[in-house]
Amino acid sequence: MAKQRISNLLRAIPKDGRFRMADVDADSTPGLKTRKRLSRDVKKHRAKLFGLQERLFAEHKRSMLIVLQGMDTSGKDGTVTHVIGGMNPEGVDITSFKQPTPEERRHGFLWRIRKRLPEEGQVAIFNRSHYEDVLIARVHDLAKPPIIERRYAIINQFEKELVRSGTKVVKICLHISYDEQRRRLIERLRDPDKHWKFKETDIDERAFWDDYQSAYSIAVTQCSTEWAPWYVVPANDKDYRNWAISRLLIEVLEGMNPQYPHPKLDIPRLLKRLRA
Repeated sequence: MAKQRISNLLRAIPKDGRFRMADVDADSTPGLKTRKRLSRDVKKHRAKLFGLQERLFAEHKRSMLIVLQGMDTSGKDGTVTHVIGGMNPEGVDITSFKQPTPEERRHGFLWRIRKRLPEEGQVAIFNRSHYEDVLIARVHDLAKPPIIERRYAIINQFEKELVRSGTKVVKICLHISYDEQRRRLIERLRDPDKHWKFKETDIDERAFWDDYQSAYSIAVTQCSTEWAPWYVVPANDKDYRNWAISRLLIEVLEGMNPQYPHPKLDIPRLLKRLRA
């Protein structure tokens, strides 16, 4: 029997017109039949990802944008380390979007995003993204409701333009539970080598957990499109997270099917020169 596509299992499909984060079990492991070969599979995935990314880089015609979103401690940095880390860094650009600078605030919310888009042959990783402007902006009233409502359509049009221009958009939401976030924050406090990761504001933000879940649900509902769907990855299990995202990216790249270019070379003449 053919292996079920992980993209179909993770794709966020609104039911009755609405997607709800609460319907996703953060402990679940869609598509994983046994954990026995999980680590071995991840190593194989890394090798396959490297080869596919090399083909994309060599082809130099199209690009890929990977959007990583999720609550604090959900594993965005871990995904970059353990999944994206298997790619050739020459063809990868990683941007961690922070609070907008004064200059960025003077422009439209997509201004700083456009500056970091991938060039042909490149894979760009957005650790947080333009979706912050409909997530944290919604939770903390950083923009008026009518402005936020207009942004969903602006985002959809922006992503459609990217796809039309040859950039594959892969949007991944890392979904963890409230209790798992607490466990990870406590782990950081108990490990001196992880204190640099800890911010007390992470505790403050936990008070808005339900508001964030609602904001994510709305963003996925409004912006999981045919040309740029959202994939929601249950991320309580870090090993599963890496396994699932690796498989997802392999499926997407295989669907793109990048090809090595085959320039016309006078092989006998070139070999003769090398032997001289």
